[in-house]
Amino acid sequence: MNPDDVKIAKRETPFRGYFRVDKYHLKHRLFEGGWSADFTREVFERGHAACVVLYDADLDQVVLVEQFRIGAYAALSSPWWDDRASPWLLELVAGIIDEGETPEGVIRRETLEEAGCEVGELVPVVKYLVSPGGSSETMYIFCGQVDAAKADGVHGMTEEHENIRVITIPAEDVFRRLDEGRINNSMTIIGLQWLRQHHADLRAKWRKRP
Repeated sequence: MNPDDVKIAKRETPFRGYFRVDKYHLKHRLFEGGWSADFTREVFERGHAACVVLYDADLDQVVLVEQFRIGAYAALSSPWWDDRASPWLLELVAGIIDEGETPEGVIRRETLEEAGCEVGELVPVVKYLVSPGGSSETMYIFCGQVDAAKADGVHGMTEEHENIRVITIPAEDVFRRLDEGRINNSMTIIGLQWLRQHHADLRAKWRKRP
């Protein structure tokens, strides 16, 4: 099926704040033939985003960032998290794609803003829907070549209440943290699992020093 198999009777926006919620009145074709009954769904609109696995092949290190996430804080009230969980998450550098930008452009801008270093070659990893049951958000993941020795400090835009710490970690340590469940957000897990799968080939390709 495709978008022509959906009929939208009305779309409205009952909430507009830091993010937006749209309400759809719709119906769609059924697998067994015919059309569904009319129904409504709310869609959380937060924009589309891009993120990057920042990898230094010479040092065999990964550059990550750590920052507070309100969604993670809210999730900790559920019974599935214990006292060791934190609303400060280790993540890939990421950013929202503004109008007129490309995913690659966002990566280069955000890497400079959040990690204080520049990206060299970019390798596309995957494009995926983050939570399609209730959000339109699409995430573009890349792997980017960097000099990890230049990545350091605390960054972020004060007017946007960002407080982002740069952390540089040996690749094998990152993979161990994945296995231990210490990295627990989807974009970072997906990107780092890709790096683990392509680690040897990528290091051979990007390494400048023997």
